[in-house]
Amino acid sequence: MTKALFAGVLPLAALLHLTAAHAGEVAKGDPKVGHALVYTCGGCHGVPGYENAYPHYHVPRIAGQNYDYLVAALTAYKKGERAHPTMRAQGESLSEQDISNIAAFLSSLNQ
Repeated sequence: MTKALFAGVLPLAALLHLTAAHAGEVAKGDPKVGHALVYTCGGCHGVPGYENAYPHYHVPRIAGQNYDYLVAALTAYKKGERAHPTMRAQGESLSEQDISNIAAFLSSLNQ
């Protein structure tokens, strides 16, 4: 590799590394935007001891839940990989950015 080519590749590699690192931070979502999106979640998930129409299914509290878990769960509902009808309908209406924002907000809360 010539010095000129190497001199051009190294800065580009450094820039790509920094961009990827920053993208990971941005990908976490915006908790302020997420807060505006979770207004329907509290109806089920915000009531201690609430159980929904399926008597054998306990509705979990989601405040303070792990960010990656929330993203995985909401994405699975969106794709139909989780079968709860209400959550599937909620998930289908969310974009990937919505999911990221919601997860950022919920994971920032104290349990």
